[in-house]
Amino acid sequence: MRHALITAGTKGLGKKVAEKLLEKGYSLTLSYRSDLQAVDRMKREWKEWQSRLQFVQVDVTRQEQLQKMVEKAMEKFGRIDMLVNNAGPYIFERKKLIDYTTEEWNEMINGNLTAMFHLLKLVLPIMRKQQYGRIVTYGFQGAQTAPAWIYRSAYAAAKSGLVSLTKTISVEEAPYGITANMVCPGVVTDEFKEAGIEKAREITDTNTPVGRPATGEDIARTIAFLCEENSDMITGSIIEVTGGVDVLHKHR
Repeated sequence: MRHALITAGTKGLGKKVAEKLLEKGYSLTLSYRSDLQAVDRMKREWKEWQSRLQFVQVDVTRQEQLQKMVEKAMEKFGRIDMLVNNAGPYIFERKKLIDYTTEEWNEMINGNLTAMFHLLKLVLPIMRKQQYGRIVTYGFQGAQTAPAWIYRSAYAAAKSGLVSLTKTISVEEAPYGITANMVCPGVVTDEFKEAGIEKAREITDTNTPVGRPATGEDIARTIAFLCEENSDMITGSIIEVTGGVDVLHKHR
């Protein structure tokens, strides 16, 4: 049985990805930061899948906690076939670079870029031994061209760096049967992060060129495809799932 490690996998987009992989027969180790209610809710909702689930409390900015998560995954399931890095801090307040504090800058860089370095150092040796692995990171629309994103300088800098890291890993680890790709969601509002596509088709969204809201299922379907064994020809790719929305410039 393939095993997936998903950071921030108990709510929002991470939960929808977890659900999709469970449906496909994977076992999962899911990290959460502090929301015990979300974990309890998932345990009730997914009671029939309990034997294939493990929850670990993790702050992704803490290297020792990431190590604990990987160790627990190996102790319970004996392998890690997929790493989906759904976690990543984000500052919603719109502020220019000059207004960021050092602490806020460090949180964005450590949580969105350095954490992935630590995760890769922990997971890649396991995947190399298995001669198989699927790594999926998250970015933003246009990230691979390192565009200006006003009011999001720290986050954008971290994710643009993650683009290069993802592409580099895809080349370095290809001989070991490991792929690495980035998925870039568009605008997925809170009410649709755990929603399905059929629900979204009932609603007309004039702000999205395809005419409906984006959902967590749109992201989950993309990630599930990238994690398939026969998707090994897709690596080093930056895949945007936006419905045609111009995310960066919609406020200008």
